[in-house]
Amino acid sequence: EVQLVESGGGLVQPGGSLRLSCAASGFTFGYYDMSWVRQAPGKEPEWVSAINSGGNTNYADSVKGRFTTSRDNAANTVYLQMNSLKPEDTAVYYCNARSAYGADYWGQGTQVTVSS
Repeated sequence: EVQLVESGGGLVQPGGSLRLSCAASGFTFGYYDMSWVRQAPGKEPEWVSAINSGGNTNYADSVKGRFTTSRDNAANTVYLQMNSLKPEDTAVYYCNARSAYGADYWGQGTQVTVSS
């Protein structure tokens, strides 16, 4: 059974940091490109970051310089380190796994709330 389980969300003050984790199981993690996507209430989903199977990363302009994504293939886990958080970063953050052959998996999401 394929599973992506996000964790690490919560309530943080503006300027604070959080580290999200996404633990994968049920597929060959190292072969998959991993992304983070977020959705704020009443808004369309927004792609945040990606890390491919080779470890190359890309970021949305809105988070560039503040967020860092990484992966540990031995632990089947992808991370999103979020620094200098802003209220507009408030959203449910989802982990996505995608293969070159069309497999596409999603986690259940973790809530991040940035508020004083």
